[in-house]
Amino acid sequence: MDLRIFTEPQQGATYDTLLTVAKATEDLGFDAFFRSDHYVRMGGGSGLPGPTDAWITLAGLARETSRIRLGTLMTAGTFRLPGVLAIQVAQVDQMSGGRVELGLGAGWFEEEHKAYGIPFPKEKFARLEEQLEVVTGLWATEAGKTYDFHGTYYDLTESPALPKPAQHKIPVLIGGHGAKRTPRLAARYADEFNIPFASLEDTERQFGRVRAAAEEAGRAPDSLVYSNALVACVGRDDAEVARRAAVIGREVDELKANGLAGTPAEVVEKLGRFQEVGSERVYLQMLDLDDLDQLELISAEVMPQLS
Repeated sequence: MDLRIFTEPQQGATYDTLLTVAKATEDLGFDAFFRSDHYVRMGGGSGLPGPTDAWITLAGLARETSRIRLGTLMTAGTFRLPGVLAIQVAQVDQMSGGRVELGLGAGWFEEEHKAYGIPFPKEKFARLEEQLEVVTGLWATEAGKTYDFHGTYYDLTESPALPKPAQHKIPVLIGGHGAKRTPRLAARYADEFNIPFASLEDTERQFGRVRAAAEEAGRAPDSLVYSNALVACVGRDDAEVARRAAVIGREVDELKANGLAGTPAEVVEKLGRFQEVGSERVYLQMLDLDDLDQLELISAEVMPQLS
């Protein structure tokens, strides 16, 4: 099982903080560094020093790391036009030497749209479907040829479909809890399906829906990677777990029920249960970005038991 680090910078983080975490992610042997795509803090607190843009951040990290994969859970479809997004992601992929992955979602947090004057359309899912078709279509267009798309929301005529990514195909992640449209969209476009903050039962149920949708679409279900995103709160003993839970404003029992919390042995046991229901990769949501000791603990005492 792969372990990836997942950050929420809208809660308050500078680029330098993210760079420190990304370098630790690489040095400690984790598979990837991912970040959210939000512009307003969720919950209490000031949100200082303010938001950082996901793809500007990843462009910087692309030049300052050498091994880890880099991506988003999830880029908000409401934030960017699909043609512009295709250019941005392809450029960052070139800058990283082919280490980028694109998680793309419909966008959902209305408050941040109001705060920064970003349109918040009523019909977001249908837009997302067109965005996925445009972004992947631009990348797949043969060099020297042009790309056209005429949809309900987006219209492209004779696009040169440049630049091209460094990778032959940038992995696309689609995720969520939707019972019908989300699995169908994943079956058509996704290389990886991710379910965030879900129970074992909900994870197994949703993975089953995606597998069924893939079969219905004539695709091998095992051609997708199946993953979870779960908050992490790991300590050497109960006291350290409780201290870390308090720092992020959560209760230990709640974290143990809904995330990956406890000693390394407890976390390994729970990861094993997610693996049993089909999870191949877990994104560890790290809410205290100053706590590099927790990353070191997971690297030293959890990862070796998963190989």
